[in-house]
Order: sequence, then structure tokens, then C-alpha cells
Amino acid sequence: MRPLLLGVLGCSLVLSIQALYTSSDDVIELTASNFNREVVQSESLWLVEFYAPWCGHCQSLAPEWKKAATALKGIVKVGAVDADQHKSLGGQYGVRGFPTIKIFGGNKNKPDEYQGGRSSQAIVDGAMNALRSLVKDRLSGKSGSSGYSKQGGGSGGNGGSKKDVVELTDDNFDKMVLDSNEVWLVEFFAPWCGHCKNLEPEWAAAATAVKEQTKGKVRLGAVDATVHQVLSSRYGVRGFPTIKIFRKGEEPEDYQGGRSRGDIIEKALDLFSDNAPAPELQEILSEDVLKKTCEDSQLCIIAVLPHILDTGAAGRNDYLEVMLKMADKYKKKMWGWLWTEAGAQMELESSLGIGGFGYPAMAAINTRKMKFALLKGSFSETGIHEFLRELSVGRGSTATLGGGIMPKIHTVEAWDGKDGQLPVEDDYDLSDIDLDDDFDKDEL
Repeated sequence: MRPLLLGVLGCSLVLSIQALYTSSDDVIELTASNFNREVVQSESLWLVEFYAPWCGHCQSLAPEWKKAATALKGIVKVGAVDADQHKSLGGQYGVRGFPTIKIFGGNKNKPDEYQGGRSSQAIVDGAMNALRSLVKDRLSGKSGSSGYSKQGGGSGGNGGSKKDVVELTDDNFDKMVLDSNEVWLVEFFAPWCGHCKNLEPEWAAAATAVKEQTKGKVRLGAVDATVHQVLSSRYGVRGFPTIKIFRKGEEPEDYQGGRSRGDIIEKALDLFSDNAPAPELQEILSEDVLKKTCEDSQLCIIAVLPHILDTGAAGRNDYLEVMLKMADKYKKKMWGWLWTEAGAQMELESSLGIGGFGYPAMAAINTRKMKFALLKGSFSETGIHEFLRELSVGRGSTATLGGGIMPKIHTVEAWDGKDGQLPVEDDYDLSDIDLDDDFDKDEL
């Protein structure tokens, strides 16, 4: 979460969204389409802020960031990325909170994290220190690059590693790609091709990010078409670089997107989402279930369903079916989906303020920020869709989870899928009970 995406719900569920920087500022607006050209391929030192317009800390930083940009004009370039709008950029550089500031120095594929103060003076001091380090590195001759064929090396970090680009050949292509259950983006290149050389660092960085974010379900490969001519001939490669998408059992399709790492990552994540099954809908049976699902997801959608005695199995299954449909509809978000029975997790209900709206109820939780939003509409496909759609575009209202910590979760038995049973009451024989002498038997 996107991503980032909704991954940082703490500030994201607000109604007012305004751009923090304008063309009249000395802060350079960076996007997924111009980031590679402006920053990665630049010889300049860059300070880049990744922000979200709705984030209070970002709003506080904006005037200081503008002052620093003006002071550093012509010396160090100062930019800003609306990471709420350009989620792929935030994702590829490991942005997990706002604002995040990174320094793009000599190795643009591996930026440094800015750890200084947030005043304009502190920012300028940090930039000048980074500039001195860059000049010192250049004096010592630190530089270097390598091709896809050197798969064992490469740099790690946010820029990616060339080892994550799989070297494909005439011999291993069918087994690695065609027989695989994974989705593949394959670049056919020629070592002498200038466009291929420009694409190389973008492809390598995207390969690492995509591998991590899809858990290996989407892979990036490269074929030296001048060596492995059987492959290039089979797939009609006529120019370089040519990128094709391979899915098991389907004809390959041409990649039509942009050539920046952000564009490549965005397309790869779309392919992953399109081919991924709907997320599992789990009952909250223990603390481990809640913790694992919510920590592994950018957002957790939790439903509190009526007691089984109130709905029976048929009624409960109807509610669960609605949730399953919504989980499938929003599977690209890679959110977690959980449910519990009313009364089973009272501390959780209390933390979410559930009860006043009755059952069924639903909440969306960001455990990283300990923030949540409640479904106020109907528990139906239409009502839930509207609720989740509002979250997706950064609207709605939010509150802090009770106490700012996760509530206690009780270990409970899983629902057996059957109707509930009323408790069996003992029969009493009133003839065995001695009535008080003062009791007026006529009143019976």
C-alpha cells in the first residue's frame, strides 16, 4: 500500500488534498515519467523529498524545503515527489513514511537516507556535506558499471542488483520462462545498442523491486539477442531493446509502457495483480492470525459479523460472500481480509468503537500508524465498495486505534460452518422445593 500506497494510512484518510509545491517554487516537481531523466541520468547531486499532500509533517516541512531549494539553487538540485500520486517511485526507493528525504549522489541507483534536521539551515548543511563527499569520491575515481552478463555482481540497495535480472539463453528459456507459473518481462538486447545501455540500470533496479514486491511471482529477464539468435528469431525481434511479456499458456505480448524503472515496476505490479488469486478471508482465531495478516498488508479490512444465533449459517455465509467479492475486486491493493463474530474479540471492538453502529460492522486498519476508518454505510457490495473506494483515493475520516496499540486478541475456536445451538438448560422439579411458610400459596 500502492504501494505505497495506502500503506501509510495515518494521514491518508482526509478530505482536503492540495499540492504543496508549484511551478513558481525552486523545488523541482518530479514524477514517474521524468524522474529517470532528471535525477538518475543527471550528474548533479539531488535532494529529493517523497511526500503526500495530506500529510501534516509534509505540510510543515514545505516552507523549509522551499527556502533550502532557493538557497541551493545552481549548487544542488532540490526536488519533490508526490508519492501518493506516483506510488511506483515511492515503492522502488523503499519509502515507508512521509516525508522521506533521500540524497542522490554519485550512485544514483543507491541513494542515501537524509537523517538531518527539518529546518532549511539543517537541510542546506546536509546538502553541502553530501556535495563535499561526492567531490571527494570523484577525486578518488570511484565509479563503475557492468552488463547483464556479469550476473554474480552488481550493487544492492534501493537501486537494485543486476543479479535479479535473470540471464536467459537458447538453452534455458523454455524451462525458465515458458514452463514457469510466474509472469515474465523479457528484454531482448544487443550489447552495442545505446538505448539498451540506457535501459540497463532501470531494468536492474526494477528487477529487484519487482522480485521483492511480488515475492518472485513476476520476474525480469534479459536475452542477448546477438548471441541467442534462435530466441530472437522465434519471437520476431527486429529492434533493440524489445520487451515482451510471457504468461504460461498464452502468446507473448509486446510491452508498450515507458522505459523508466517506475514505469516497469508499475506494469509488473499490474501483471501480478491481474494474475493473483483473491486474498484469503480468515477468521480471527488468535493474535498470530491478526498480526501476520495485518503486518504483511498495507491495510487490513476487518468485519465483525452478528452472532451465529442471530443469522444462522446461511446468513453468515451471505456476509462472507460479500466480503469475498470485495476482496477479489480490490485484490490489486493486496490488503488483508479478516472477520470475527460479535462478542468474540471485545477488546478489538472497543478499540474500533464498534457497537454503536450495530452488526455487521467493518473497519479498515493501518497497523503501522495505528489508524482506522469505519464503514458508515450498508454492509453490502455497494456500501463496502463506496467505503473502500473512498479509502483508495485518500478520502474519508480516520481515528487513532484505542490507546495507540493493538488490543488483546483472544484465542477462539473456528466456526464449524453450522447453525448455532442454544445452550441446554436444566429441568427443575418444583415438587422437590420447600416453599416458605410465609409465602401465600394462593398467589401461585
